Amino acid sequence: MKALSFGVSTTRAAANGQATPCWPAHFSVVTLFFVTGAALAPRLRSVRSMAQKQGITLYTAGTPNGWKASILLEELGIPFKVHAITMSKNEQKEPWFTKINPNGRIPAIVDHDEADLSVFESGAIMIYLAEKTGRFLPTDVRKRAEVISWLMFQMGGIGPMQGQAAHFVKFAPEKIEYGIKRYTSETKRLYGVIEKALSDGRQWLAAGEYTIADMANFSWMFVHHMAGVSIDDLPNVKAWMQRIEARPAVQRGIDTPQPFDREAHKDPKKLQETIENVRKFTGTHSSEK
Repeated sequence: MKALSFGVSTTRAAANGQATPCWPAHFSVVTLFFVTGAALAPRLRSVRSMAQKQGITLYTAGTPNGWKASILLEELGIPFKVHAITMSKNEQKEPWFTKINPNGRIPAIVDHDEADLSVFESGAIMIYLAEKTGRFLPTDVRKRAEVISWLMFQMGGIGPMQGQAAHFVKFAPEKIEYGIKRYTSETKRLYGVIEKALSDGRQWLAAGEYTIADMANFSWMFVHHMAGVSIDDLPNVKAWMQRIEARPAVQRGIDTPQPFDREAHKDPKKLQETIENVRKFTGTHSSEK
């Protein structure tokens, strides 16, 4: 199920986006006829163990940080439930949620197969899931370090700087040229770092393969227009982003927890509605000054 009501959990199968239980399907009993008596009991215990698996619940909203987690879960193809957080009602600050993430931010996950382990902060979630599944984060020391470096580049650079740029460009109640110039210039500089890295002909940011570093940086750069930053003069970045956006799992991740209107920023009316909604939520609406 693609679209969700806010504050409602559903079940996802990342492989095809269809609703499915969080536990694997039962093995066919026909296979048990080919098991010897000595092996039968262990095999049955294994089936029961797998049936008890409950998977992961993702608490999220349609933001770049939220997409980092949902894109990775979709790429991994593991079942997960989605609980859409209604940030306009400050649901992320409610006591039940701050038990999951004390900072009251999305995304967060609960791994029910690990005694309801909570993991918060988008980068931490990506590392945890990659390590748990053994995918999208190499185990080779040099390659792993390269991927983590580019992941932290997004966490400490593109995320914070682009977030501030978007605030001053789109959401601040008054135009502050200093803030606009400072953060849009720094965001564009960081984009330039990726452009230069990709200029050596590499297809992906790190380790010679598609990794969580690509997913993390893409999730923010996908909405570069909201920060007033153009990528028209960054051909390597454009090509890299197109490669990532073309992936079906990425498309599904962007449409979590609800379909994302990819053309809204081109419609002045829709864009203004989005801006006003964010302003009300953040307390920067002109009528609330």
